[in-house]
Amino acid sequence: MSMDITGSRTVPLRRNWRFQALWIGSTTGFLGMEAADVGYPLVILAITGSPAHASLFGFVQLSALIMLGLPAGRIIDRRDRRRVLLLVEGVRFLAVTSAAVALAMQELTLAHLLIVAAILGGGGALSGPARMLIVREIVPPEQLTAALTQEEVRDNLATLLGAPLGGFLFGVRQFLPFALSAVTFAVSWIAVLIVRVPAKGAAEESAPSGWLDGVRMLFRDPVLRAATLVVAALNTVGAPLMLITIVVLRDQQIPPWQTGLALSGLAVGGLLGAPLVRPLHGLRPGIVLLGVLLSQVPVFALLAVPLGPWWVFALLLWAMLGLPALGVLIDVLIFRQVPDDRRGSVIAATTTIAGIGAPVGSAAAGLLLQFLAPSIALLLVAVVLALAGAYLASNPGLRQARWPEQR
Repeated sequence: MSMDITGSRTVPLRRNWRFQALWIGSTTGFLGMEAADVGYPLVILAITGSPAHASLFGFVQLSALIMLGLPAGRIIDRRDRRRVLLLVEGVRFLAVTSAAVALAMQELTLAHLLIVAAILGGGGALSGPARMLIVREIVPPEQLTAALTQEEVRDNLATLLGAPLGGFLFGVRQFLPFALSAVTFAVSWIAVLIVRVPAKGAAEESAPSGWLDGVRMLFRDPVLRAATLVVAALNTVGAPLMLITIVVLRDQQIPPWQTGLALSGLAVGGLLGAPLVRPLHGLRPGIVLLGVLLSQVPVFALLAVPLGPWWVFALLLWAMLGLPALGVLIDVLIFRQVPDDRRGSVIAATTTIAGIGAPVGSAAAGLLLQFLAPSIALLLVAVVLALAGAYLASNPGLRQARWPEQR
């Protein structure tokens, strides 16, 4: 009979109240963040009237996330993860609340919003790895894949429901998306507060001594290095996918509401991809990595075909089907294979390397769409992806890689 760390009988994941409480809290928080993410550029446009200023919020948020990524990993390895998460969620609650109150009083400024962006981005660098490690402490190893699949469902549910909810609330009163986000951060904070996590023991003494330890561990192993580069490549082309889709549909003179429906294909595809995690993990990890990467090639190539919003919806759905399996694969190949006292640094290194691709891809896509026809730009991205897939397919170590339990 399977036993947990306390010696008691392992309960099914659905009855693991600590995991489910944490999941409900994080799902609520993610929903609020998605709703507020719609409001931030809209309120900046209302305040300044400048699209360039509206883009600053995302730039500052992403920059803080990347710059604090590696230091955050070291902090998480040396400190109590639950306390870190409580502190981060509390600070983010105060930041978003301040924006909601200032906007309700018509006192909100661009500088205030950019400070909020930096807090949200920096907080994300800490909260993501801390939450992932807490999940590992409260879920038995044999249930971890199922738990991470449920986490993938959380992300896509928040994406599917949060954006339309945020747009609706902003239309009612401008401060409402931020008020909702503040409430959901409070719910997330309460969920973390009530979840008790086993003590870390003496891990602090053996924690890594440098910010780059996680990066060195990743690039020391050829399979881990290839897996990280695949994720970075996918993030580079995936980050501007929404912008590319909007431009493509605008050129087809598609109404905005239909564009919104087409973009919902991203979340629907992620939800439908969650049940595919287990069957796809029956394949070799290298095959899954290459398959997910190469499955994006026809998406970008066929987006150039002007067949309307439902065509785009179907392509975006297809693009997302393999990503939940890829997310869990990264956990199995990388995060479970390193000692607990270094795991925060490795998670932070992985997310930071992957995150660097987002601004690079967004900037490159903007330049391509500025100087080339959308169809030409899309075909160029498809060719680059195909070449990257061909290069990785030539790596025999990646093709022959095995799951840890098969080695």
